[in-house]
Amino acid sequence: MLFESERNQLVGLCVELSHKGYFAGTGGNIMVRTDATHVLVTPSALDYLTMSAADICVLRLADLIQVEGERTPSVETSMHAGIFQRRQDIGCSIHTHQPVASACAVLAEDVLVPQGMRAILGPRVPVVGYGPSGTSLLARKVARAVKPDVNAYLLKNHGVICIGEDSQSAAFTLDRLEALSRQHLYQQISARKSRQGESSSALARLLHTLHPGSGKTA
Repeated sequence: MLFESERNQLVGLCVELSHKGYFAGTGGNIMVRTDATHVLVTPSALDYLTMSAADICVLRLADLIQVEGERTPSVETSMHAGIFQRRQDIGCSIHTHQPVASACAVLAEDVLVPQGMRAILGPRVPVVGYGPSGTSLLARKVARAVKPDVNAYLLKNHGVICIGEDSQSAAFTLDRLEALSRQHLYQQISARKSRQGESSSALARLLHTLHPGSGKTA
């Protein structure tokens, strides 16, 4: 089996992301660079908790021809490939529907990154315009949005994609994005609650969900 060790590591990462709630069922996908020619891609429509190394697809990056793997590659393969072709420095990209960052993607506003997180995420987390999942339209929009100093992107009404020099750093970027998104939503909801006054029990409950120690839930 080509790249057996790397394929097993990718399966382990998928399980880890599933347990974190970043992947659910068959939602989410990953591409990993194995050498100058090949990439690994998670399969389409397969529950990550049932996946094996043989299910991981091996592709040539240049033309996305599949050279090994028992399954059909993710429908988002072109989206990942477009990023890899523009960022030679990265070795992994991860697309998730993780809950809090995906809520920020629905708001469709760029998120400014505080100084302490910029080395990981970049100066801001930009919003990529909407495109249906798995389409060339979405792949083109993501490719056009890629910047050399930005490692996290919000996909409008869809989810997020994070990148890194390897799978460990890309996964860490996901965690930092989720933490930043939680902070950003908390600030946005707090400001709205202040404008509406103490009568807004629904907003108070949202604040408590984001930060359980934030006070009364009303």
